[in-house]
Amino acid sequence: MTVSLFESLLNDVEKHFSGWDFSFVTETGRMESGMISWSYGSLAIPLIRNAKSLLDMGTGGGELLSKLQPFPPSVCATEGYAPNIPVAKKCLEPLGVRVEGIDGDDNLPFEANQFDLIINKHESYSPGEVNRILSPGGTFLTQQVGGEDCNDINRALGAPINDEFLHWNLDYAHKQLGEEGFDILLSKEEFSTQRFYDIGALVYYLKAIPWQVPDFSIEKYHDPLFRLHQSIEEKGFFEAKQNRFILKAQSQD
Repeated sequence: MTVSLFESLLNDVEKHFSGWDFSFVTETGRMESGMISWSYGSLAIPLIRNAKSLLDMGTGGGELLSKLQPFPPSVCATEGYAPNIPVAKKCLEPLGVRVEGIDGDDNLPFEANQFDLIINKHESYSPGEVNRILSPGGTFLTQQVGGEDCNDINRALGAPINDEFLHWNLDYAHKQLGEEGFDILLSKEEFSTQRFYDIGALVYYLKAIPWQVPDFSIEKYHDPLFRLHQSIEEKGFFEAKQNRFILKAQSQD
């Protein structure tokens, strides 16, 4: 009976995933994230209301940006994950947003000093390039996923931890922006929890963010997944530690 449920949950994961939308597992309560002491959206909205030109870096499928209207007169968005680009264009271009597909953080397709506000949720960036395209006195708001994020998943699966990003934390990012000449107006880092209430929700998550376990496949990790499934059946959930930090910085006049 347990194996049958396990296989059924894994089969269910093959449902279509589009853009950056986790509603399939979040709106059903199958995956929940812990609370942190700030809200990226609540910080972004007043900045957007007072901006004349806005760039959203790493817009995904445009789901979040579309909910932050009304926009300033000039709005652009970038996206580096190729499958998301047509999704973002379909969502955002009718709203007057110029969507640019990019293949790196340097040499973005924008003029110097083009934006007075740049927002960035969970997207990589080059501090120097942000400084180039941000107008003097402009604001850069970013929420980032720290290098310790959800490594409990890797440990539970017996998968290697990607040490490429272990250095990525608030202190490192704060120092980078300071060296680029930014004034730091807000900086916080916190650790919360993410819970998965069935194995299908966990696998759905891993398929959506392939960088967590780069070699992930159901076949390769079938046995540890089944052990996690049994643990969830007994405990009610599997929990992993999240790592988030936020920075609000202003370029010098």
